[in-house]
Amino acid sequence: MKEKLQLLSKTFEDKKVRTVWDSNEEKYYISVVDIVEILTESENPRHYWNVLKGRLKEEGNETVTNCDQLKLPAKDGKLRLTDVVDVEGMFRIIESIPSKKAEPIKLWLAHLGKERIDEEFDPEITINRALETYRRKGYSDDWINQRLKAIDVRKEFTDELKNNGIQSSRDFANLTDLLTKTWSGYTTKEYKSYKGLTKENLRDNMTNMELVLNMLAEVTSTEISKSNEEKNKTNAKTSVIEGGTIAKNTREQIESKTGKKIVTSSNNKNIKQITNK
Repeated sequence: MKEKLQLLSKTFEDKKVRTVWDSNEEKYYISVVDIVEILTESENPRHYWNVLKGRLKEEGNETVTNCDQLKLPAKDGKLRLTDVVDVEGMFRIIESIPSKKAEPIKLWLAHLGKERIDEEFDPEITINRALETYRRKGYSDDWINQRLKAIDVRKEFTDELKNNGIQSSRDFANLTDLLTKTWSGYTTKEYKSYKGLTKENLRDNMTNMELVLNMLAEVTSTEISKSNEEKNKTNAKTSVIEGGTIAKNTREQIESKTGKKIVTSSNNKNIKQITNK
């Protein structure tokens, strides 16, 4: 459908709204079902939308006719074709749904386009928005600063993996698992299970020390890979193991000195309580 698309995660009153930014057209495409769920509070928003879409088609509504489909991540994590429309089209759909949240949603949509343009010219806006989101969730400023740095380190790590020919999401996941397993003793899945997580973000549930060691593993792997002129998947894997091993040795030295385990079962709730003491 579009050449340059970026999947983004937006929220309205803590409800996730799947959105896609089209850099060619410089506009958002928004999941219709997600907005319908917010407006109707229906337990089956997809069915509600299918019925409404049928009625709008019968009426000759152009918005439904021009409705596109994109593969977006569903609740089960799989990519599924989902109806999407741009902001203008979403306004028209909202007019067909009686809801007390219609006006707040319209205001939210109106800010989407301006927000993205502002972020393109001033990336600091994005960072500040992330800061406020984490603060609302109860994290301490120290933890937030660490987490934002971790995001930057992660991007450099994945960029270097791409330089080595890593392209598929499966390969990225496998190398991330290898890195995590090497330094922490757990794969990503095992780590999340240890912390009692399901779909939550693992890094959002790491303590400061866990984040630091994970960053050490990633940044070391990145620098080792950069020092090797030969770029291929073998180099990527080797650098991941070597970077993870350095972080593992550091973890073991710290644990030996302090007598405390660094990798813990603490999750989001525990971490906020600890970091705010």
